[in-house]
Amino acid sequence: VIPDLFTREEYDALLGSVRNSAKASGYADDREGHFAFFIDRFRRNLHYILCHSPVGDDFRIRGRKFPALISCTVVDEFMAWPRDALDGVARRFLIDLVTGGNFQDEDTLSVVAANMAEVHLSIEGANKRYLEVERRNNYCTPKSFLELISFYMKMLSSKQADVLQNCERLEKGLAIMEQVQSKVEGLKEDLKITMVQVEEKK
Repeated sequence: VIPDLFTREEYDALLGSVRNSAKASGYADDREGHFAFFIDRFRRNLHYILCHSPVGDDFRIRGRKFPALISCTVVDEFMAWPRDALDGVARRFLIDLVTGGNFQDEDTLSVVAANMAEVHLSIEGANKRYLEVERRNNYCTPKSFLELISFYMKMLSSKQADVLQNCERLEKGLAIMEQVQSKVEGLKEDLKITMVQVEEKK
C-alpha cells in the first residue's frame, strides 16, 4: 500500500462505497475488512500494459532495477508484423494524403502502402546479414515502420510544396518574359518606323 495516497476523508468515502459489497462477499464489517475487500477487488481487476522496445539497453536495465517487471508479469514478445498488417497500417495513415490531394487516387495509395510494407520486410534480411558480418543486432520495430510513414508524409508534403513554389516562380518568369517580348516587339516596330523616317530625311 502506498502511504498517503488518499486522505482520511477519501479513504472513508472509498470504504463506505464498498461496504455493502464487502458484507455480501463475507468480509468483516469493519474498516480492515472493507479495506481488504477493496485491495482484493483492485488486484483482481487491475490490468495494465507496459511496452518496451528491444532496441538498446533500457529494458534490460529496468528489469534489473525493478525485478517485478520480469518475475510478476506476463511477458508477451510480439514477432514481426505480417505484410497484410503493414499494408493496412500504411493505408490507415496515408489515407489523409488522398483526402488532402497529395495523392491523385486510391491506386497510388495502394502502391505506396505496398511498397512501404515491402521496404519494411526487406530490412529483416539485411538485419540478419548485418548480425552475421558485424556481430551486432539492428532492430526494425513497428515504431520504425510508423516513423517511416511519418517521414514519408512530411517529405512528400515538403517536396510537393517546393514543386508548387517552383511552378509559380516559373509561371511568373514566363509571364514577365512574354511582357518583355511584347515590349521588344513594340520597340522593333518603333525602330522600323524611326529608320524609315531617318531614310526619308536623308
